[in-house]
Amino acid sequence: MSLFGTNTGFGTGVTGVFGSTTTDSHNPMKDVEVSSPPDDSISCLAFSPPTLPGNFLIGGSWANDVRCWEVQDNGQTVPKAQQMHTGPVLDACWSDDGSKVFTASCDKTAKMWDLNSNQAMQIAQHDGPIKSIHWIKAPNYSCVMTGSWDKTLKFWDTRSPNPMMSLQMPERCYCADVHRCVAIFKDKQNKPTGFALGSIEGRVAIHYINPPNPAKDNFTFKCHRSNGTNTTTPQDIYAVNAISFHPVHGTLATVGSDGRFSFWDKDARTKLKTSEQLDQPITACCFNHNGNIFAYASSYDWSKGHEYYNPQKKNYIFLRNAAEELKPRNKKW
Repeated sequence: MSLFGTNTGFGTGVTGVFGSTTTDSHNPMKDVEVSSPPDDSISCLAFSPPTLPGNFLIGGSWANDVRCWEVQDNGQTVPKAQQMHTGPVLDACWSDDGSKVFTASCDKTAKMWDLNSNQAMQIAQHDGPIKSIHWIKAPNYSCVMTGSWDKTLKFWDTRSPNPMMSLQMPERCYCADVHRCVAIFKDKQNKPTGFALGSIEGRVAIHYINPPNPAKDNFTFKCHRSNGTNTTTPQDIYAVNAISFHPVHGTLATVGSDGRFSFWDKDARTKLKTSEQLDQPITACCFNHNGNIFAYASSYDWSKGHEYYNPQKKNYIFLRNAAEELKPRNKKW
């Protein structure tokens, strides 16, 4: 019996170990390819929490599905199971004990996927697509928070069809013409201390909560732009599609419509690494619980409209050994 019950795998292929010798433009960094990737653009990635033995990766897509893979220590990926919505899956997250996955969809519902039984049940309903979903674990309660394009944030006890609380917002929970993504970072005591905000104009803002000197401590930096620091020629500017913080070092990764990922040290205000360019945008990224594995998804993000969408183009999820490349530096920009 497997950890997640019966294996209802959606593919049988496995990938090679870290550092394959492939030279295709779809994988210029020669990272590990996750087997049986989704059939449409990949919207979200999330690794299992440390409470679960091993590493499991979930990915949601515009093909209306969420998939789960086991990532083995040798770099091989084994498809384990999948669940469907009736609309694109926009976000997914794990429960803190790793037994359940929560999924949010354009079909206006959120589901709870019990991995042991491989059963999924609806736990939330909105009047518009659900863009964001988070598991909240507090000392005296736990709940699921959903954010929707119906301009509400709702909090759900998974055992009840009605929300515990609903917050009305002035605008949608996701504003495509302003900001693309947000990620919280923590201090050395593991307490949330600020957030990074990515935008469609190739810029990331680092914002601290209650900093001693806001004008000095808060800053923005440019990223995911063509020509690097060359200011004599016109510059192509790309959207920042996702931000993820390293769970050990506190450094961060950004991925963009330019088809590159970059690693940054916000404290030293320096870039640690930029990847070669993939042949399509990078739409999502995440680190596993100990920061040894960096996962990123290569698929079309619709940043250039429908005329650039090629349904024949395969989507990929790649895994990279991130143990060394995310270590902090001591120099300034």
